[in-house]
Order: sequence, then structure tokens, then C-alpha cells
Amino acid sequence: MNDIIIFQLQRNLGVFQKLLQDISDIDICTWKPHKDKWCLLEVLCHLYDEEREDFRFRIKWVLEKPGVVPPPFDPTVWVKERNYMGQDYRQMLKKFLQEREESVKWLKSLENANWQNSYEHPTKGKITARYYLVNWLSHDYLHMRQIIKLKYDYIKEITGENLDYAGSLN
Repeated sequence: MNDIIIFQLQRNLGVFQKLLQDISDIDICTWKPHKDKWCLLEVLCHLYDEEREDFRFRIKWVLEKPGVVPPPFDPTVWVKERNYMGQDYRQMLKKFLQEREESVKWLKSLENANWQNSYEHPTKGKITARYYLVNWLSHDYLHMRQIIKLKYDYIKEITGENLDYAGSLN
């Protein structure tokens, strides 16, 4: 089952590339449906940081240091601390796609990994390396949906058209 998840993470690289490349209108990159919501640029920066400093890092940690709680982090703080809105969209896309390639390469290189290695989280209980792997894929799907919803809301906003003929996202 882990091989299927890793394979899907690899395939998602292409999905993210197709969803996020060739965006000619710079406004869509920074457009927000509401001031408290993320734009495509912020989503992309988040994906990049999560790729390196969350999922890959935590899986490696649990595989190499079972029983040891990894250091905490707060990805919501990164938005301002790392100036997501000041980043170059095309550069961030390139960096994220390169990181995903590295992640897949690393995951495929693991031999006889004990995916049941774990540590005891103070509030969540037992957390395994496999838990992070499965959640990594789920994280992809949540952000793919978010990206599609942002594009849908953007086209609705800039055209002013009623989109009920297209159907509903709910």
C-alpha cells in the first residue's frame, strides 16, 4: 500500500504542474476570495515549505528516531515570516516541483523502512511514519481542491457571470 501512496505522490507532481503552470494573468496568482483566505501564491509557498519541512522531514525523523518527538512548527506563521506574498510565483512553482521530485526520489530509495516506527504525540497519541505518508497524500488532495476552487471563484468574480449552468462545487 505504501508503494501506491508514493506512486500517487509522484503522479501528483504532474497534477500540480498542470494546475499551477502557465497562469498568464498575474492577478489570479495574488487574488483572494476574502482577505482571510489564501491566494494561489500563498498555497504554492505553503506546499513548498510543507514538502521540505513537514512531511519529508517528519517521516525521516520518525524512521530514524523512533520514540523521539519531532520539533514543533507552525505553518500558519510561515505565511508572514517568510513573506509568501513577496515571492515570485514562477520561481516558487519551480522550487516546489523540484522538491517533490526530491521527495519521491528519497521515498523510493527507502529499503526495508519500518513504517510503523512511531512516537507518542502529547495530544494525538501514537504517530507512525505511515501516518505522515498517508496524510501527505491527503494534504495534496486538499490543496488540489483548494486550487481548483480558487480558480473557479476567480473566474466567477472577474466575469460576473452566473455559473449555475456549470454545476456546483459543493
